[in-house]
Amino acid sequence: MIAVIDYGVGNLFSLACSLKAIGSDSVVTNDKKVIANAEGIILPGVGAFGDAALKLKESGLGDVIKEEAARGKKLLGICLGMQLLFEKSYEYGCHEGLGLLKGSVRPLSELITGKLLIPHMGWNSLEITKNSPIFRETRNGAFMYFVHSYAAVPEDGSLAAYCGYGGKITAAVSKDNVFGCQFHPEKSGREGLAILNAFIKA
Repeated sequence: MIAVIDYGVGNLFSLACSLKAIGSDSVVTNDKKVIANAEGIILPGVGAFGDAALKLKESGLGDVIKEEAARGKKLLGICLGMQLLFEKSYEYGCHEGLGLLKGSVRPLSELITGKLLIPHMGWNSLEITKNSPIFRETRNGAFMYFVHSYAAVPEDGSLAAYCGYGGKITAAVSKDNVFGCQFHPEKSGREGLAILNAFIKA
């Protein structure tokens, strides 16, 4: 069973529907015991990093996620959920993340060149740089759906894929049992479902 963390900032309906479509046994929950008994965890998220990090801290769910990841349980962060896996974010100040991956989250305006629109919104292709379990069913160059104004800058070799948008922007990360997608697999059609399916089988 896969536990989808409900902490008030995720696009839970479309993600739950996508997991159901691929036959996953999953539950949307904020119950710590359910999370502890799950085979894997998905941390979704939309909105501001600071608000999301505070909700994880105040609810105690952040500690549960860190404890379960330390035990070796597979964890997938999606969009803001992926950014929260890192040590800190510079979104409207400096905010502490879960620290499961080394690196920071920075404004796209600092990372890209040229007069490109921010947020980076729409379809973009993946350049896979790492042999990760979540890409077991994904071809290089697959198109995924992105919506974000900030991007992770990994410092621990966890970069697994990037997309081109005025530079190389982190699209996915993978390190041991911790995975993340800046794009939304639940909004990326068949290619996105393949990512979710591969995570479930990881």
